[in-house]
Amino acid sequence: MKLTSIPSLYRNLRRGREILAVLRRYGLADWLSRSPRLPFRNWITDRSGVPLTQYTRAERIRMAITELGPTFIKVGQVLASRADLVGVELAEELKGLRGRVEPDSADQVRATLRAELGDDFETKFESFDFAPLATASIGQVHRAVLLDGRRVVVKVQRSGIDRLMRQDLEVLEGLAQLAARVDTLAIWGPTDMVRQLRPMILHELDFNRERGNLKQFAEMLADNHEQVVIPAVVDRLCSRRVLVMDELAGVTLASLFSGRAHPAAKDLGSRDDEAAGPPQSPQLPRLSKANLPSGFGTRLAKIYLKMVFEDGFFHADPHPGNLFCLPDGRLGILDFGMTGRIDETLRESIEEMLFAIHAGDRRRLTRLIRGVGSPRLDLDQAALEIDVTEFVDTFGRQSLDRFDLAGSLNQLSEILHRHGITLPNQSALLIKMLISLEGTMRELGVGFDSLDIVQNYMRRVIWRRLSPKRRLRQARRIYLENEAFLEEAPEQVLAILNQARLGQLQLRLDPKRITPAVNRLVVGLMASAVFLGSSLMLSYEVSPVLFPNAPMVGLSRLSILGLVGTLASMTVMTALCLSIWRSGRD
Repeated sequence: MKLTSIPSLYRNLRRGREILAVLRRYGLADWLSRSPRLPFRNWITDRSGVPLTQYTRAERIRMAITELGPTFIKVGQVLASRADLVGVELAEELKGLRGRVEPDSADQVRATLRAELGDDFETKFESFDFAPLATASIGQVHRAVLLDGRRVVVKVQRSGIDRLMRQDLEVLEGLAQLAARVDTLAIWGPTDMVRQLRPMILHELDFNRERGNLKQFAEMLADNHEQVVIPAVVDRLCSRRVLVMDELAGVTLASLFSGRAHPAAKDLGSRDDEAAGPPQSPQLPRLSKANLPSGFGTRLAKIYLKMVFEDGFFHADPHPGNLFCLPDGRLGILDFGMTGRIDETLRESIEEMLFAIHAGDRRRLTRLIRGVGSPRLDLDQAALEIDVTEFVDTFGRQSLDRFDLAGSLNQLSEILHRHGITLPNQSALLIKMLISLEGTMRELGVGFDSLDIVQNYMRRVIWRRLSPKRRLRQARRIYLENEAFLEEAPEQVLAILNQARLGQLQLRLDPKRITPAVNRLVVGLMASAVFLGSSLMLSYEVSPVLFPNAPMVGLSRLSILGLVGTLASMTVMTALCLSIWRSGRD
């Protein structure tokens, strides 16, 4: 342990004990669930008295994350989009995470607004409703009216959440370092995983990032203003912990699916929203799935396909609670805290994967999967090709109008998880977005011609790939890459040859991968040496000896040291053989 980590360890000791207590409780319940005959297996229960052993492992993980608080809930929500890391079953369960938090009091909200907007913040609003419209783990939303009569919603960060999340992330990093010492957990790279999750979590604490996303999407979709609406932000009233934007007076798709006619217009800025506010004004038309505006589903699909395959910047959380149907039939989109970007190379790789699936090209799809993701060094290429073949046989034969997008993406994520191939964050966000969008469209069930949309998209993709502009851009990129390679390669080759000539060429190996094998080799050699030496001591009857005068059971003058050494070395060699056999690498 480094000396610099001692202050952090002391500071987080209490919180770390709380986290370990929760993990120990649910870990013990998981162990008991595999022992149905134990009489005390039902002693550990949840708040309602139901034994934890009656839940599935995925459900217990979700319950443990919920009990650990806001930081772990956010981590769980991020992992819900990483089925390639945690598997489809757990990812689906983590999508149900909800934060059970008490809203900040009016005095706490006033203190936050005073610190961010100044002591005279109330003079900047005609009215401000301190009763929260919705509450989430990071922030809560309030209705307000500006001095010019403009109706807005104000997202206020919860008091003390910044300090709590940073503290929890420090504890999580410590747990990841411990997990990295366990062989069965180290293969998933827990420290790298936490290193990737940390900035994603901390970004949600800065509302300025969401404000920038809102403005960028508004500019990007400005030409589609007759179809989609992005809430406008009020820059002069925004800060790192306060976000003020227009209120959308519409009906959420979530409310239509649940059967409520007049849900509250709301923006939670978070996916673990707790509750909505009072019903919206009665002048809005009563809508249901049956009387949505004509073509609403097609409009929704086209907007998101445009984000992904034309703009390269997409809203990554299109669940029904973030999508509105406005009175004039336009689509309203909320919650831009989670967004994704894809560059031209990634977009072309995704397009080639779609073409490979429909063409039934298994080898090409396998190569693309390995190229897009980061495979483990011990990847079983043959097993991967078998799974990809089954995947292509299942989904490559489906017609476009019946193509199961969610099913194909879920199975692809399961293949990646099974073979330990991790995706870049943006690729994982794209898969998560497409699955959420497909689920929303399935729930919507009206005005959506998937065959027409996909065929039009394929035609645009083919035309873009054959366009002279793309060919020129591709030729320019290849020329620049080859030019850089030809400039650097000779010098690097000469440097390698010079090191070899001087005897300075070194080969570095990853100690984490060779250490277990080296340890077994050393233990085996030591045990063999002890066995050989002990055998010699027994042969030469080295003192002290057993039965020095009269033989016992045919044994006489038996060297004690030789006997002990022989038994010890045989025990070690037996344990070593069992260890190799259990690891499955014999």
